[in-house]
Amino acid sequence: MLRKFALALLALTLWCSPAAAETYIVAGDCTWPPMETLDKDKTPVGYSFDYIRAVAEAAGFEVEIRNIAWDGIFAGVAAGNYDIVASSTTITPERQKAFDFSDPYYEVRQAVIMPAGKSIAKLEDLKGKSVGGQIGTTGIFVMQKANVGATIREYDDVGLAIQDMVAGRIDAVICDDPVAMYYMNKKAEYAKKLNIPLVTDDAEYYGFTVKKGRKDLVEKLNKGIKIVRENGTEAKLKEKWMGAAN
Repeated sequence: MLRKFALALLALTLWCSPAAAETYIVAGDCTWPPMETLDKDKTPVGYSFDYIRAVAEAAGFEVEIRNIAWDGIFAGVAAGNYDIVASSTTITPERQKAFDFSDPYYEVRQAVIMPAGKSIAKLEDLKGKSVGGQIGTTGIFVMQKANVGATIREYDDVGLAIQDMVAGRIDAVICDDPVAMYYMNKKAEYAKKLNIPLVTDDAEYYGFTVKKGRKDLVEKLNKGIKIVRENGTEAKLKEKWMGAAN
């Protein structure tokens, strides 16, 4: 009788215990500071990862973040190897045909960085100047489309372009505005050495990417994004990772 009572008590305890929060695997390519990068211990850190953690807490789930190379990141989420891509992914009509997206979690524009004391008022003012950017990024495409008569130099890493600019080998760098603010406000070696004289008008939007058909997960993400935006967490994260805007 005692054994039956103990089993019944155990069953009641298990039945009354709250269900464990579901854990989703999050993939990000950690080569795009301050959005996604690695700290000194090779742990994924950055605005996107802090944001998805805050969203998870607000919406009642948990996340495990992994560093996944960009060239395989979308195939991986499509195959179900992980649940969410948090990697500064611009929401585009082409991508929306293949994947589902959360509501935007960051509005991004292209920013021109120049040495402190140098300035322009419009892209056309870069005529005759050399402008660097990371290969394959929107900044390069914007400069190519603008066709203002600048010499465009492409780099494997935007940080290398900024190094060349500070050393006087190029005149300006173009990149996503959160990246520009990070280098200007948060990188000690560039303190008081950089200026952002121009941010373009055209906006893009980053969203969290999930496998097509995961409407349940999209709803959870959107719920969390709404809370994070309204409770002030979003503003605090921008200040933490990008610093104050000009």
